[in-house]
Amino acid sequence: MTTTDKPAAVLALAQGRSNHQAATDAGVSPRTVLRWLEDDDFRQQVAESRTMLLRLAVGRLAAASVKAVDTLVDALDTERGQARVQAAKVLLDATLALRESLDLEERLAALESERRGQ
Repeated sequence: MTTTDKPAAVLALAQGRSNHQAATDAGVSPRTVLRWLEDDDFRQQVAESRTMLLRLAVGRLAAASVKAVDTLVDALDTERGQARVQAAKVLLDATLALRESLDLEERLAALESERRGQ
């Protein structure tokens, strides 16, 4: 197989799909994906793709958080705002959790990069 099959596998793995699913997406055998995963550069591409996907998710959640805050403010004046408040709380909690995850991912990547440079 050519290296042009790898981007599909990278994306699938970054999205949390199984090795078998990644192999199907890339049009290769699961054994090929396992072999690719032995390569540091391939694993780094998966990690970088996952970080990019997390950044996109955090960006979308951050944008939606403005609406969540508006919902919280509106619910202060509404008697039946409990369901809306719960949705807003969940969204804000998810935003904070993903932001923390992204921060940890970036810190870990910096440490790994520093370690490789030594």
